[in-house]
Amino acid sequence: MPSIASINYLVHDIDEALTFFREMLGFEVVSDEIGPDRRRTVVAPRGGAGAALVLKPALGEEQRAAVGRQGGGVVLFFLETDDFERDHRHMVAAGVRFREEPRHEAYGTVAVFDDLYGNGWDLIQPA
Repeated sequence: MPSIASINYLVHDIDEALTFFREMLGFEVVSDEIGPDRRRTVVAPRGGAGAALVLKPALGEEQRAAVGRQGGGVVLFFLETDDFERDHRHMVAAGVRFREEPRHEAYGTVAVFDDLYGNGWDLIQPA
């Protein structure tokens, strides 16, 4: 069965993005390969399943304009957790900016936060 292994994620600076994902979200570096012409850096939630993010430096005007707007104004990424309270508390302490207070929906506990560039994410613990 096919699955999505990774998603390109446009950034202004790989090291800046690495700091955010590791320190504020608790992600791990899956790979960080530096070659003569490019750097390929992949991050993913620690011990998690699902797609990883390939941190891609924005090149050219069109890509630079898309950084932080990759979802066109809607939540684009869904960070699923098995312990909402623990992860929400960690993220708030690390400085992650949540747009709202946690809420309980039929599908689970959720709160929307912004990444370092303003892309919307759901932190969600499914019901």
